[in-house]
Amino acid sequence: MDTTATQDTGTVEFRITGYAHPDAQALSAEVQQEYVRRYGDPDFTEMSAEHFEAPAGLFLIAYLGGRPVACGGWRAKEAGGPDELREGDAELKRMFVVPDARGRGLARAVLRRLEQTAVEAGRTRFILETGTQQPEAIALYKSEGYTAIRKFGYYKEHPLAVCLGKELVTV
Repeated sequence: MDTTATQDTGTVEFRITGYAHPDAQALSAEVQQEYVRRYGDPDFTEMSAEHFEAPAGLFLIAYLGGRPVACGGWRAKEAGGPDELREGDAELKRMFVVPDARGRGLARAVLRRLEQTAVEAGRTRFILETGTQQPEAIALYKSEGYTAIRKFGYYKEHPLAVCLGKELVTV
């Protein structure tokens, strides 16, 4: 699915690429460096390309002028377990905008596209882990209706971890 949207910054093209795509891997490497800068370490959460393959997930990239500038994905989660996840949960992962493209609404646009695709795939709630050293991410999620949920995942015991969730509404 390739879609194009016009932003105040020009034409943004959204492409579902999968997590193994070279552009996805390059952006993921950049976000890992962002985590190192902010937290001192990369994200050690297990990630694989299979997590983002339909129907259990999706990974997309936003291109501006043909250049990959933003990304994000979601992966279905199993209900139950020690984290008490729910049927229909999908975890939001690797939301990122390259520094020189920030402040243009790209993260919000990627997030909304991901929510739309998750609803289309039958997902009913988005959950995510972020951290206190990413206040702009927390502000974005809260402005889009995300609220605090029980901590889950690799960092659930980490004091800087923040877990948020949002019920996805079918239109």
